[in-house]
Amino acid sequence: MDSASAIAVLTAMITPAVLISACGSMILSTSSRLGRVVDRVRSLSDRLEGVAERNERERQIAIFQQLDKLTSRARILQRCMVTFYMSLGMFVATSVAIGIIPFTGAVRYNIVPVIIGLGGACFLFYGSVLLILEARLALSTIHAEMDFTWRLSKRTTPAEIVEQHKPHFVHFRRHD
Repeated sequence: MDSASAIAVLTAMITPAVLISACGSMILSTSSRLGRVVDRVRSLSDRLEGVAERNERERQIAIFQQLDKLTSRARILQRCMVTFYMSLGMFVATSVAIGIIPFTGAVRYNIVPVIIGLGGACFLFYGSVLLILEARLALSTIHAEMDFTWRLSKRTTPAEIVEQHKPHFVHFRRHD
């Protein structure tokens, strides 16, 4: 292999590095999200025990519903992590294949890195779609918690203050 070919192979091997970096960023942010979900589950579990002792049924229901959604979020995030790690592995394999294929001398194997790279891109895309679904689930959890807090505050706040309040309408949310 001459030096021009060697440089071309090394340059091609570095190309998947951008996608490897993207996978690393997605893994890091997903891991952080998963950690926050786990912390929130632990916090709500502790609160649920206290609420059960005081027999606060409405709060028990709200916490149970949040725990249900948090469980779904955790499972989606775990699936995201696996997907992003598979994508990362495929991009590393693409880089390795780009480095090995020229030594085989067979032109027919030139498609292998392309196929592996496309597979990695598909996993990266799938993981991103899962994160979108998880973010929507997280938003619904936040809305449910805010709605519960709003209902509770309306009952405990003096009536003249509640009557003076103008509700904040959002086009996709229904308010009582």
